[in-house]
Amino acid sequence: MKIVVLDGYVENPGDLSWDPLASLGELTVHEYTAPEDILPRIGDAPILLTNKTPITAATMDACPQLKYIGVLATGFNVIDVAAAKARGIVVANVPSYGTQAVAQFVMAQLLEICHRIGHHNTAVQQGRWTACRDFAFWDYPLMELAGKTIGIVGYGRIGQATAELARAFGMKVLAYSRHGRGEPYVTLEELYEKSDIVSLHCPLTPDNAGMIDRHAIAKMKDGVILLNTARGGLINEADLREALLSGKVYAAASDVVSTEPIKADNPLLGLDNMIITPHIAWASHEARQRLMDTAIDNVRQFIAGMPVNNVAV
Repeated sequence: MKIVVLDGYVENPGDLSWDPLASLGELTVHEYTAPEDILPRIGDAPILLTNKTPITAATMDACPQLKYIGVLATGFNVIDVAAAKARGIVVANVPSYGTQAVAQFVMAQLLEICHRIGHHNTAVQQGRWTACRDFAFWDYPLMELAGKTIGIVGYGRIGQATAELARAFGMKVLAYSRHGRGEPYVTLEELYEKSDIVSLHCPLTPDNAGMIDRHAIAKMKDGVILLNTARGGLINEADLREALLSGKVYAAASDVVSTEPIKADNPLLGLDNMIITPHIAWASHEARQRLMDTAIDNVRQFIAGMPVNNVAV
């Protein structure tokens, strides 16, 4: 049975092994696949794995032997799931693999804003401490987290893991979810009003695209900190730039942007109080190994006639 991976490099740049997948069939792994190469590379393979290479209804029609599409991620928006369901194609994702990695990354974002460790290390390496009159110096206000309130928008597995870490730092947790009731759940407006830090953990939908805009920011505390490890499209980037320049938002950190890779004219570039990382919160070695293990097990279960994590239902 032929198995094709269309874009395996980001998941496995060489520090993991495809061998367990190869044991299940005749495996071909491509690091990247350009749009014009999708059909010839799928060929007559019944099992396909993809990360960000889109699989459309037209692709499915052109590959009638295709029976299984495995997504090397949790999100599956690159697949036309409705078309797959109509054609009886299983679409399996990998839920939950990055929970701890992303929650840890959120705290790394926040601690960097609180202490600017990277900046101060650079200053020392450049000789500024050597030339300093005093035994200590700092260029940014240093901040403690104990006693502050973090508002978590989207309280699924990652949001809850982030809350656990925040509580360990002595923070109060507020949470917003469309279906949440009872403590620590509050309305979105109350979360904006009371939070010193707002952290985004919700999926991007047509209803919440651009939800963090000038109107939402106006409801937040002066000097709020904004963190985003969810999706770049949740933020109106021009409005956030304006708020960062005015000081309404003290600082922000985002691992995601509206278009990835980031465009050179993205409005969030070039700001001292904006930290941008290249969509790496999910990418610890441990998390990618869990992703690999689950993706392979998904294929194994499909071959055995017992598909799991099927989102095309």
